[in-house]
Amino acid sequence: MNIHNRDAAGAPDREAAAAALDVLRAWAGTVTETEIAQLDPAVARLLPGREVGNYPDLSRHYPEDFKSDEAYRATLPDLQNGPTSLIRGAQEQIQHVGISNFRLPIRFHTRDDGDLTLETSVTGTVSLDAAKKGINMSRIMRTFYNHAERTFSFEVMAAALDDYLSDLDSPDARIQMRFSFPARVESLRSGLSGYQYYDFALELVDHDGVREKIMHLDYVYSSTCPCSLELSEHARQSRGQLATPHSQRSVARISVQSVPDSGCLWFEDLIELCRQAVPTETQVMVKREDEQAFAELNAANPIFVEDAARLFCEALQGDARIGDFRVIASHQESLHSHDAVSVLTQGPLFKAMSLDPKLFATLIHQG
Repeated sequence: MNIHNRDAAGAPDREAAAAALDVLRAWAGTVTETEIAQLDPAVARLLPGREVGNYPDLSRHYPEDFKSDEAYRATLPDLQNGPTSLIRGAQEQIQHVGISNFRLPIRFHTRDDGDLTLETSVTGTVSLDAAKKGINMSRIMRTFYNHAERTFSFEVMAAALDDYLSDLDSPDARIQMRFSFPARVESLRSGLSGYQYYDFALELVDHDGVREKIMHLDYVYSSTCPCSLELSEHARQSRGQLATPHSQRSVARISVQSVPDSGCLWFEDLIELCRQAVPTETQVMVKREDEQAFAELNAANPIFVEDAARLFCEALQGDARIGDFRVIASHQESLHSHDAVSVLTQGPLFKAMSLDPKLFATLIHQG
């Protein structure tokens, strides 16, 4: 009798694979689990009811004594730094990729030579070349932490940004730091004082080798409608009718570019510029005489949202330390169920045809 063997070099067909599977299952059903493991633990999954089993059983206890040495770390997979073939979607450059809102206490220098430690929300991003899969996100945090114990200024931010560019091998990078800056403010007439908290952000951007220093401030003030004021006075004078003009809490987001070698623009300086432009800042400590004074101050400075933008603009134009700037104002009206808003920019840095659809919704003072 002649026996014809299959060509060992040829690829097995489905029939041969099914026959081999039957043989493996028959064998695995007659031997011990140890014998199966010695051949191949995956064979256990071929048995009925063991399709999703995972032999040998994995440990469910945390290995507190396990140490990760350099040799072990070298075996760990790193998909973010994988080859171009792993890129999903369009193979295009990403302008910004990184992490947002990692928080830590940061020490800032103030104008009166004091230091303040403030909880700070940090955003760090870099650009990503089209041919790279991704970045190591944790490296952004680790790089920033190398500078976190220093008293922060734009110079310290610049050192951190330099590390971003080198550590993550990127041509562009950005750091933004948001915090609430406390400043003691006196009442208008009673002689009391209290802390006003100002939402600030410092931003340092490096793009194509050009570095920009930017400061953002949300300034909160009261705006009395000039039209409503005149109509109220008309009712009083013409008909003896008591009337009050409408006024509302308002917010201006002031963003300014720092001019190189022009001197330091302190947090307190930008606050004072805004206060000089629009003096009706909301108050901290108020007695009856202060409330009356605030009503008089508002009556002396009625402003539409257009007026606010131009008044802030005039103040910013007069400071040589400030280059390009942007003013975004929102008067959250008590008359209307909608807000009155304005945007004024000077210079190319902040000029934009499009705005974030939810931009004005963020101009809400969190009391």
